[in-house]
Amino acid sequence: MPRESRFPSAEQDAVTSVSYDYGTPQSHSPSYRLAYDDFDFMMRDELRSVRLQLELLKPELIQLEHNIKSTVVIFGSARLCDQETARQKVEHAKKAFDLDPNNTDLASKLKTVERLFKKSHYYDEARRLGQLITESKEYPKNTLTVVTGGGPGIMEAANRGAADMKGKSIGLNIVLPGEQKPNPYISPELCFQFHYFAIRKMHFLMRAVALVAFPGGFGTLDELFEALTLIQTGKIKPIPIILLGETYWKRFINFEMLVEEGCINATDLQLIRYAETAQQAWQIILESYPADR
Repeated sequence: MPRESRFPSAEQDAVTSVSYDYGTPQSHSPSYRLAYDDFDFMMRDELRSVRLQLELLKPELIQLEHNIKSTVVIFGSARLCDQETARQKVEHAKKAFDLDPNNTDLASKLKTVERLFKKSHYYDEARRLGQLITESKEYPKNTLTVVTGGGPGIMEAANRGAADMKGKSIGLNIVLPGEQKPNPYISPELCFQFHYFAIRKMHFLMRAVALVAFPGGFGTLDELFEALTLIQTGKIKPIPIILLGETYWKRFINFEMLVEEGCINATDLQLIRYAETAQQAWQIILESYPADR
């Protein structure tokens, strides 16, 4: 079936209207298919460089079409949910434990959901930050756009905040072994999926004017240290790196120890800012990214 092109030309019309079914062995041969329309060919190891290029180009061109110029990247745990949902999980875990108080697995699960409940207010803060970024009147000519990893938890909250303000937001999803689907608050036209982590990382930072990391796990740490390394080495221009929840972050990352051990410079600590609320994080962004830029 012919494909519609948004940029029609005689050459494209001729190519996209090609039919493969002529009822002959030759027309059914895989070698006869157009290269870009041959899935098995496109998935060959030798074509990896082409797939990398396509994965870079597709989101780039679409964002240009939607006039996405500057973004605020928001990371955080996919396991942090809103307070009501977190409370229900605690109640469910407690009931299960009360029925079998000697079950160590149930005891451990109860402690985990209780800890997650204590951090559930970060869902609300991420949602509020998404609202502040999207409703901002400081940047009428150069709107800032929320971009997240596209999943649940903190990512969902930030996209949800943008949706609250009837604004656009971006989700950069990644193909994972388990099920991974985009949250329902991403703008559909700006919902992307990646196979290569490296290309996804590039898109997180290509337009970023700030990065805000909420409490999270390996994925959050991966993106955080990627950004810190790129800034430290001068590969990208400095942007504010804001960590929400100073107690959480300092509990398990001792940046000062890295200075004491001579592994980073004391000035590298200036790359990191801390905040406790969405409003504080937004104020740091406003101070670091003047509206007239």
